[in-house]
Amino acid sequence: MEEFMPLAAQFAKNHTLLVVAWVAVFIATIYVFVKSALSKVKLVNNSQAVALINNKDAVVIDLRSIDEFKRGHIINSKQFLPTDIKKHNLGKIEQHKEMPIILVCATGAIANTSAEILSKQGFVEVYVLQEGIAGWNAANLPLVK
Repeated sequence: MEEFMPLAAQFAKNHTLLVVAWVAVFIATIYVFVKSALSKVKLVNNSQAVALINNKDAVVIDLRSIDEFKRGHIINSKQFLPTDIKKHNLGKIEQHKEMPIILVCATGAIANTSAEILSKQGFVEVYVLQEGIAGWNAANLPLVK
């Protein structure tokens, strides 16, 4: 160990940018882990989403555009735009605050932000479909037009 510390200090001195980058990645990883652990929003896979829909009557909210929604969506899902959620224009889904809500977008990336907003607005059970409609379609699960 006595030999390691001087070598590590010399390495850090010679490769400052690399060391700073690794520290930044480490801190970002810890931040994302802690944020996801403390979040009320849960990420669900396809089978968990199907179970929520079948067993708990979960409401599926599709956040894609109207054209994408018309090309194929999960049965009984409601089309809603993320901008409406940001503007607190929740008319269609306000009545479902006590029910499980599954947010779906094209790939699963956009739904997280909307899910956090809904959670802060008092929705009790908010879920995001992992990989979105792309993952649902890849698993050959049914879509209706």
